[in-house]
Amino acid sequence: MSTTITLPTDDGELRAYVLRDPVTWTKPVEPAKSRIAYAAAHVVADPLGDNRPGAPAAVDWEATLAFRRHLWSYGLGVAEAMDTAQRGMGLDWDTTRELIRRSAAEAAWLGARIVAGAGTDQLAEKVSNLDDVVRAYGEQLDVVQAAGAQVVVMASRQLARLATRPGDYRYVYDRVLTQAADPVVLHWLGPMFDPALTGYWGSADLDFATEAFLELVHDHADRIDGVKVSLLDAAHERALRTLLPAGVRLYTGDDFNYPELIKGDGVAASDALLGIFAAIAPAASRALHALDEDDLATYDEVLAPTVPLSRRVFGAPTRYYKTGIAFLAWLSGLQPGFSMVGGLQSGRGLPDLAETFRLADAAGLLPDPELAAARMSALLAVYGVGR
Repeated sequence: MSTTITLPTDDGELRAYVLRDPVTWTKPVEPAKSRIAYAAAHVVADPLGDNRPGAPAAVDWEATLAFRRHLWSYGLGVAEAMDTAQRGMGLDWDTTRELIRRSAAEAAWLGARIVAGAGTDQLAEKVSNLDDVVRAYGEQLDVVQAAGAQVVVMASRQLARLATRPGDYRYVYDRVLTQAADPVVLHWLGPMFDPALTGYWGSADLDFATEAFLELVHDHADRIDGVKVSLLDAAHERALRTLLPAGVRLYTGDDFNYPELIKGDGVAASDALLGIFAAIAPAASRALHALDEDDLATYDEVLAPTVPLSRRVFGAPTRYYKTGIAFLAWLSGLQPGFSMVGGLQSGRGLPDLAETFRLADAAGLLPDPELAAARMSALLAVYGVGR
């Protein structure tokens, strides 16, 4: 029997919605081979913790690690301590360090793939010189490497605030990359994800910034496994990946255009390091295995309904997409409550969450429709809908 729920709409109305029958997604025996794919995972807040804005993060460690086991069970790698985990938006460095340690230990025990972000967010907002940024990166590199994860060199708000020219970025990255014991993933995060990163690489002009970025990558190609590009610009990504040195991967961070970028254009293709893969793990896994089999029809069929969902979750203001990721994990029974560190569950309004609910259901990504409807109904009651 179908499950029905009354949901708010973007135009302020209430309409009945009938959920589809659940989709059965088969877990793979091993990861897909044709692409490397990481899901950037969020953290689950401790419901008894003081997770108000500005307070140190209180994390539900068991639920957080269980979510990572869920991602690994579908053959995906985990990208740990990235912006999806609320770096700079509620997750403090002390908690981040513990998160990296715990997740990397879990990955080692399972023989699973993990990368983790190294940044400079332990610094105070006001830093005086570029050497402070280098030292902060070095401290976080040491933490990630000691834990046994591969390093993702994240973009730095502190560097963006200090830098006045492309040479300032080169000064920092030349020194940071030589400290890495193994090849790293270099992250270019666009201002739609973090406005504080506007003008990264020394210019707000994309062509100029790309030239500076490519010069850095070519000069350190032996120390760079790949670049993660999160600019939501498919044409730019296609052009960029043809200009990378041989052997340097492009991990797409484009949560709007990922199906076409991962599939490739006959010349090149992107690997993946995506926040949306945390929300669509079963579908992402099935699509990637279809790609292994050169079954492009199934690949397209599986991922097509996930794109409207992703575009809703990552809609403007994009930096609050994390709220949608945690919301979908809660609806799916993958965490006990819908709360976030820093109180970020307020980052999306109720009509937006209701449409996210509809789109997740349409994509077959609500494994237990009755549970999802019950939890959504409880949220509606909290908001005063249907009183």
